[in-house]
Amino acid sequence: MKSFRTSSVSISILLLACLGAWCNGEGESLVAPMEKTEQQALYSAIQGFVGNWWNGSDLYPDPCGWTPIQGVSCDLYDGFWYATSLSIGPSHDNSLDCATDVEFRPHLFALKHLKFLSFFSCFVSPRHHPIAIPTENWELLAGSLESLEFRSNPGLIGPTPAIFGDLRKLQSIVLLENGLTGELPSSWGNLFNLKRLVLAGNRFKGQIPDSFGGLSKLLILDLSRNALSGPFTSTFGGLTSLLKLDLSNNELEGEIPREIGNLRNLTLLDLSKNKISGGLTESIQEMCSLEELVLSNNPIGGDLMGIEWHTLQGLSILDLSNTGLKGNVPDSICELKRLRFLGLSGNNLTGELSLKLAALPSLSAIYLNGNNLTGELKFSEWFYGKMGRRFGAWDNPNLCYPTGLISPSHVPFGVQPCKQEVQYGTGLDGSSKLGTGDLNQNSHFISSWGFSNNAVDGL
Repeated sequence: MKSFRTSSVSISILLLACLGAWCNGEGESLVAPMEKTEQQALYSAIQGFVGNWWNGSDLYPDPCGWTPIQGVSCDLYDGFWYATSLSIGPSHDNSLDCATDVEFRPHLFALKHLKFLSFFSCFVSPRHHPIAIPTENWELLAGSLESLEFRSNPGLIGPTPAIFGDLRKLQSIVLLENGLTGELPSSWGNLFNLKRLVLAGNRFKGQIPDSFGGLSKLLILDLSRNALSGPFTSTFGGLTSLLKLDLSNNELEGEIPREIGNLRNLTLLDLSKNKISGGLTESIQEMCSLEELVLSNNPIGGDLMGIEWHTLQGLSILDLSNTGLKGNVPDSICELKRLRFLGLSGNNLTGELSLKLAALPSLSAIYLNGNNLTGELKFSEWFYGKMGRRFGAWDNPNLCYPTGLISPSHVPFGVQPCKQEVQYGTGLDGSSKLGTGDLNQNSHFISSWGFSNNAVDGL
């Protein structure tokens, strides 16, 4: 018992000694330190973005330890702490907000183990304080940088540096909703490890470089909401790992290449609001993983009959509105059991609609307005009640619904009731009589009796 008490006292004295050393600033020898040049580079780089008022050495004397900086992550290399992640901007609580007048200091590129670099809503004044991405020193991060992001920076202007193509370890580039301009550098086609490339919401122009077709590991490609032009080239057929392809809201033209069928893993294809023409390529039916197909607002033309739609069993969204389609709506679309949205409005479609559409279990919106469909809409009152205004069939002059089968509260919006046919009948006295009907809606029948249309009241 005496030995146990002696050991306890010794341990307590040791702990008190360690605590005293820590309080006196001597505890640095007990934990891994941050390399001094790395620490000073981190302080200076952050100060360039948040302002000279920020004194990192006073506020955060141990940025990888007991005084961490929000947006900074560290890791150990050869017994020293190094910054591996730097996020600037109000993306989290207590994040460091950017100053009005920011600058990229050379110290940023001295963070030799930096893997993740992000700027969110940092460069916000394109008129008073515009800033461009520096074109030099990025090669110093080529051995470490894996992710580079600029999000929601309207004051970030000018072209993107071609030197980004030297950052061979990059797996993700996100340049989303900035003020960037110019053409896309073909050198980015050298980023063979790239898995995500998002350049949406900028002012990029010119053609999409053919070199992008060599990014075989790419999973997400989003070039939407720019001013890109030229053909939708066949080089996209080489992106066989691609899961999402969004080229919407550009000025792309030409046909959809048949090589698009090589994208067997693609779940989203959005080419809406371009100038694509030449009809629907049959290779679309080979994209067996497709869940969302959006081609609306293109002068595509052609018809729907050339595609075996039933092969796309995973399809949940099909939007072909305003694409100049003609012909009938094929029954094979009625076999898409997961279909939730069907948009065929603003075309030249003809013929009658199949009642099988109402049997689709997941369908929650269907828009067929602005076509030349004909016949009677014989869907059930339950179907009209389920769909409500999400059933769009207006602006089809020769389409109608039969009266007496559904209540007035469930009639399809903008669709006229069918005209009742006028029939011959024989009265009890053997004389000929007109059957039920609206004489005004059957003026052709009146004319056949030798009366003019204006003599209806007289009759």
